[in-house]
Order: sequence, then C-alpha cells, then structure tokens
Amino acid sequence: MDRYFIRGLIDGSLSTLGIVIGASVVIGMSADASRVIIAAGIGGGVANGLSNILGALTAEKAVTYKELEKLEKAMLKRGALGHTKMFERWRERIVPSGIADGLATIGGSAVPVIPFLVLPALTALKCSVAATLLLLFILGMWIGRISKENLVFAGLKMAVLGGATAGICALIKIVI
Repeated sequence: MDRYFIRGLIDGSLSTLGIVIGASVVIGMSADASRVIIAAGIGGGVANGLSNILGALTAEKAVTYKELEKLEKAMLKRGALGHTKMFERWRERIVPSGIADGLATIGGSAVPVIPFLVLPALTALKCSVAATLLLLFILGMWIGRISKENLVFAGLKMAVLGGATAGICALIKIVI
C-alpha cells in the first residue's frame, strides 16, 4: 500500500502544481486569481484522485487475477485457487490500494493550493512551488529509507525532478 500512497502524493502534488502554474499565467495575480486557482486546483485534484481510485482498483484487480491465473496454469488446475485464503488476501488488497492511491492524490493536490488560501497570489505561487518541492524532498527521503539509499540524495533527486516538472510547466505558460 505504501507504493500507492507515495504514487498518489507525487501525482496529486505535481499535477496540481501544473494547474496552479498554468492558471496563474492565464488569469494573472489579482485577488480574484487566487479564487480561480483554488477552484481549479481543488477541482483538478479531486478529479485526479477519483480517477486514480478507479484506475488503481481496475489495474490492481487485473494484476491480481492475472497472477492467480498464472499460478493456476502452473498447477494445471483452472479455478483451483478461487476460494483459497491466498486468493482472499489478494482480493482484500485491491480496494485499500485503490483508495490509498486516490486519497493520497487528493491530499497531495492540496499542497500547492493551500498557500492561495492565506497569501497574496504572487507570494502564494512561490510558496506553492516551494511547498511542493519540500513534499517531494520528504517523499524522496522516505523512498531512500525504504530502498536503503542515501536519504539526502534520494530527497534531492525527487525534488529536482519536481523542480524540472515545474520548470516545464513554466516554459509551457511562456510559450502559450
């Protein structure tokens, strides 16, 4: 379930940061801009989260049943594992995994939006980028801990990739 939680946080924070950066250019940096950015960020984050719940549920179910089929084929007995404890454990992981992915996506999407609730738009945009990069740094350290990598390097690697994503979004807003 950790992988779904991590993936959801990364997906939600980066995709919403892209929305925030893109919307900030289109509508400017007025007081009304913050309201639009908040609405776009929350709407995009919730839609992305619900989409990830559906996607993760569907993908996890397909993978689970494919694994089951592969084992049954090796046993030369189709349907042999359909009512076993192993099958039940596999099935029980489908729903929590999908929900973890989607809720983490929604949670991650809040990170770039929160500064717009309390700060002027231009300051909020800078804080939004900084908060998202901080979240990615922390997630990178967490991943580094799990994978026994250097924590600072793992955190920096994730933050740099997030910064590159923000940079690409900024370039897109300049080009368009």
